[in-house]
Amino acid sequence: MKSSVKKKRSSFLIWKDSPQLYRDFESLLRQEEGVLIKAFLKNLKGFEAKIPSIQDQARKWIEAVRAMPMSFFSIQRFLQAFPLSKPEGRSLMALSEAFMRIPDAHTAALLLEDKLSQIDWEKIKVQDDRLLKLSRWGLKTMSALQGSSLELLVQPINLAIFKAFMHILGREFIIGRTIETALKQRLRTPQDRFSFDMLGEGARTASMAKVYKKVYSHAIEVLRRQKGSANTPYERDSISIKLSALHPHYALSHYNEVMTELLPDLIDLCQHAQEAGIALTIDAEEAARLELSLDLIKGVLETKALQNWDGFGLAVQAYQTRAPAVIHWAQELAQAKKMPLMVRLVKGAYWDTEIKIAQVGGYSNYPVFTRKAATDLSYLACAKHLLKAQGLLFPQFATHNATTVAAILEMTESRTDIEFQRLQGMGEELYKTVRKTHHVPVRVYAPVGDDRNLLPYLVRRLLENGANSSFVHKIYNKNVSLNKVAEDPLTFFEAHALGKHPRIPLPKDLYGSTRKNSRGYDMSNRQTLDTLKDEIEKAKGTYGVHKENTLQDLEGALKEASNHWEAWDKVSVLKRAEILKRTADLLEERRGLFLGLLIQEAKKTLPDAVAELREAADFCRYYAEESLKHFKAPQTLSGATGELNQLILRGRGVFACISPWNFPLAIFMGQVTAALVSGNAVIAKPATPTPLIAWHGIQALYDAGVPKEVLHFLHGPSKIFGAPLIKDLRISGVVFTGSTSTAQGIQKILAERGGPIVPFIAETGGLNAMIVDSSALIEQVVDDVIVSAFQSAGQRCSSLRILYIQEDIYEQVLSMLREAMENLTIGDPGLLSTDVGPVINEEAREDIEAYIKIHQPLARTPLPKLKGSFVAPTLIELKGIEDLSKEVFGPVLHVASFKAKDLEKVIAAINHKGYGLTMGLESRIEKTIEKVRLKARVGNLYVNRSMIGAVVGVQPFGGEGLSGTGPKAGGPYYLPRFAVERTFSYNTMASGGNVALLNLEE
Repeated sequence: MKSSVKKKRSSFLIWKDSPQLYRDFESLLRQEEGVLIKAFLKNLKGFEAKIPSIQDQARKWIEAVRAMPMSFFSIQRFLQAFPLSKPEGRSLMALSEAFMRIPDAHTAALLLEDKLSQIDWEKIKVQDDRLLKLSRWGLKTMSALQGSSLELLVQPINLAIFKAFMHILGREFIIGRTIETALKQRLRTPQDRFSFDMLGEGARTASMAKVYKKVYSHAIEVLRRQKGSANTPYERDSISIKLSALHPHYALSHYNEVMTELLPDLIDLCQHAQEAGIALTIDAEEAARLELSLDLIKGVLETKALQNWDGFGLAVQAYQTRAPAVIHWAQELAQAKKMPLMVRLVKGAYWDTEIKIAQVGGYSNYPVFTRKAATDLSYLACAKHLLKAQGLLFPQFATHNATTVAAILEMTESRTDIEFQRLQGMGEELYKTVRKTHHVPVRVYAPVGDDRNLLPYLVRRLLENGANSSFVHKIYNKNVSLNKVAEDPLTFFEAHALGKHPRIPLPKDLYGSTRKNSRGYDMSNRQTLDTLKDEIEKAKGTYGVHKENTLQDLEGALKEASNHWEAWDKVSVLKRAEILKRTADLLEERRGLFLGLLIQEAKKTLPDAVAELREAADFCRYYAEESLKHFKAPQTLSGATGELNQLILRGRGVFACISPWNFPLAIFMGQVTAALVSGNAVIAKPATPTPLIAWHGIQALYDAGVPKEVLHFLHGPSKIFGAPLIKDLRISGVVFTGSTSTAQGIQKILAERGGPIVPFIAETGGLNAMIVDSSALIEQVVDDVIVSAFQSAGQRCSSLRILYIQEDIYEQVLSMLREAMENLTIGDPGLLSTDVGPVINEEAREDIEAYIKIHQPLARTPLPKLKGSFVAPTLIELKGIEDLSKEVFGPVLHVASFKAKDLEKVIAAINHKGYGLTMGLESRIEKTIEKVRLKARVGNLYVNRSMIGAVVGVQPFGGEGLSGTGPKAGGPYYLPRFAVERTFSYNTMASGGNVALLNLEE
């Protein structure tokens, strides 16, 4: 039987061509930060002469702000007393994020105990301030209650007191729970304009998106009825909209859905705002959504009914390296459509998230500046551009930085067609001071919403106010000098190198000098996707065909491998390591080939294929570096004088590497490279469904310099080759990834075959559980569950199999989870819009469907009529893990509820099943996290994140019990298992005494 892949049309792109705009964006993303900073400085040339007067003005404003009495409930008073840089500040922030959403008294009390009891509130010094002293007394009292009893702490009066305290924090930043109450509050500052933001982002379900749209529409209608004397939308109160609230699939991968479903909803809201005579601004969100948001904005401007509207706007984040290009695009669009646009220039609120996304994704660069001063410089350059586009762009400068305000006013030269913006609860004192000498309009960005929607927003604002690098923090901190607070970016870069932050490495340098990070690809970048598509199409003609091997081939491979492994073991480990590094480079160079094969032969989606290619490269580089630690030189051991004692690792002989079809490149390459670099020859047997991927991996190793006589490829059914391979006494070790039953069979054969006892390294399956308590954020839970259970069609050994949800939030989580499952797209893995592809073959599909048939599903994703081995993601309710008899290797998730007080019983039940691969935990309570960490017998525990996607060298992967033997793949103890240990002891005194000891000086 020959193995080949049918060539089929598979285009994962859903637009015709990438416009020049997006190609320009790509060049900006690839630019070094220092180059962009240099361009900004050139753009602002001549402006440096005005810096002394700007700083002088800023210092005066800062002094005036510091002299102003803070409002009684000012958040700044709390953050100065309990800064986020200290445990007490971080505890209060953690409470702010979680406490208000917890429905049950038991968990609320656990959270309070967790966050308050570890801090000695009495010792914390506060100013001579009634509110702070009262707050400290309250926190001390609540903390003292932890030492009594949980029953006392959960008394309604105690929880109500703390809830009131949380309300005080929230009231600083939220103008009202509804638009009606917000309008009443806004009457307190009639001199300001307002932009109302209806809190809510990231709709997980279609029904959530409908609710958010309804809320936006209602707010617009209420504002329409608002009386006022303003003549233009610029002067009236306005509305701000987050596009992620309007669609559950607001991502480039679902481009067609977004343009056919979200765009009409956005146009409806814009038409409503136009009729109401108010302005509507599209908020900026994550960098990955920028290009998609611009397409939607362009779609609005191309709507005939809106052509004469002058109330449409967008926000631009100055911390994005693409910010100047976005403003240029907005200017050209406004000119082409003869439709002025409002542009809210902000610095950006997701900076830390963007840094992490780029690092995890292995991107070539960051989409944001790594230095705050670079963002400030970008802001000034963007402001200059906005001001030059007079008549086309209406500048709205959103900032709380006194130096930035002074610089903008210097640029505007008394122009009136601009406005400044501040956030509700921030910057009020600064703009009061500014307005004493400058008559500038100020708009307040005012969030509206209930306590639940407040929480994520509140944490961002606390971070913005409390971070040591924040201007808002510095302006109120009298320990920071005026000159430091008023520092401007031009002066900063006179004293600092033009480049990225020295302590934030590029993603490729994430692991420092030890090894290069694998190359990732930004799936939100059209140019990147265009390139990948072209390379995949080009490589299709090179897949080839590979026929199955015979038992004669096996005998020949064993003979040759056993004859040559010792010569390979004698090759310098430096050379072996270099071969592995070269292999990693070749894998990345041949990305079109491997990505195409992973999509077509292994039926993986493009994101999964990219992740697997990266993992394979990571294995090569990681084991290369690890080999130098273990094999480069003998380890000298301490002992008595006059004796040299050393420990040496050497290869064992011939290893059988048996890999699975679900990770046909990463696990295959991980096994083979670990064995090879440790000085062994290898017989590599890939899974029957995916031989071509493995074959091309072998070719990369050959091309990198591995001798063919020490690496042999064996393709064919396990029932033919399995037993003969393992029974052969020339096999000195076996490494296997697959089912528990198969591993037990291999173990039995090795035990019965006689001859030397050889190592058996097995990584098998698991009944992987996730536990969710009521302190968890439900939206995050649903995101993590969808990824953990259904990504890769549930065909990962780490995939989530049973979800335990605390009964107090059980129905709420289930409701959102069911709807999120309905929104999943099942289809061709070659399409970018596919969320869930097929299972590996028809036999697997039949087995999974047979299991589902004997259970009554709680929910199933709608399954379109498709040709192929597709299984709809399925939810099945159980009483607990004791009802789960086996691992179902596919998109099937079981769910059960538990009482908060029964957490330890749940852990015990999971342990009792005997598996121990992965576990997830969603909780904000550190003591709960530590309890699970200590009691759960699992190899990999993931907290507040998905439980798949272990990263080589960062999250070594492997289980215990029925889930594997260890050591963990991608970990520091893996390579020694492929080696023998030899001790060398040499009596150096035998030939005349201990010269070193005799010559020892004081």
